[in-house]
Amino acid sequence: MSGPTASSPTEVRAGAEYRIEDLAHASGATVRTIRAYQDRGLLPTPERRGRANVYRETHLARLRQIADLLDRGYTLASIKELLEAWDAGRGLGGVLGLVAEVHGPWTDEEADRITRAELEARFGGAQDDESVAEAVELGILERVPGREDEFLVPSPQELAVAVELHAAGVPLPAISGHLRELRGQVEHIASRFLEFTTEHVFARYLGHRPPKDADAAEAASMVRRLRPLAQQTVDAELARAMRTFATRHLHHHLGAEGDCADPQEPRPVLLPARTTQAVQALVGPRNIAAFVTAATEREVQARTLDALAPSDAKRKDIDQMD
Repeated sequence: MSGPTASSPTEVRAGAEYRIEDLAHASGATVRTIRAYQDRGLLPTPERRGRANVYRETHLARLRQIADLLDRGYTLASIKELLEAWDAGRGLGGVLGLVAEVHGPWTDEEADRITRAELEARFGGAQDDESVAEAVELGILERVPGREDEFLVPSPQELAVAVELHAAGVPLPAISGHLRELRGQVEHIASRFLEFTTEHVFARYLGHRPPKDADAAEAASMVRRLRPLAQQTVDAELARAMRTFATRHLHHHLGAEGDCADPQEPRPVLLPARTTQAVQALVGPRNIAAFVTAATEREVQARTLDALAPSDAKRKDIDQMD
């Protein structure tokens, strides 16, 4: 029994008895951990026989429940609340369904495996133990127990990107550094999306601790509905940003530094974002280009008139000559 989804601990067979050392061996927990759980109220009080404590299958089932919930990311304080609700007869099916939904895959991509020889071949045949170790640290590769020459690839797409960048001339340390920076930014985006959806969507389902079974089940359904929205939003915004900045970079290099640029051709001028926002506040988003054009023409005309009109000093010289 791996968690509280099968049956209540009171419904398992109650004939087996354990000393604390036997219970530790059967559950995989240490004696010290079992005693700590007792002190926290996570385990039922054992039966006292003389100088020894006697544990039963209910204790073993409870230890397995705790281990399962810890694996799913729960804290001991949260686990205590959940188990107290379970003991009080309140169902946990919805809660564990929500946990399973959140812990489920957030991508359709399937993991793959690659040998060390295949890995080196894809990166040009170079043997680079340091880069492999860094890839393992970043989670791009995962070591396969008992197979020194084989790795698990959680995201083949991410590895393929690194291969293409390296083939284009980007050094492996630069790729790793870029991934570290990108990962921090993406984690910030994910955190903000979760805060946003929690505030406006999930708060009404998760107002109780632990949440009611029906509310947790409804929240799990909402996770399934909203799960693709995060990636869709990021994909759309990334495409927009890449189009904008790629155009700017191209104009900058071809218009300002490119050898093929025609010096007679007018070069594009990029206004600071603050200036564009100020103009938009004045005339609205549809009239920005017309306003900037009119203001530019007005400035050009004013400077032309200034150049044509005689200055005060020249005017004095002309008056003296007369």
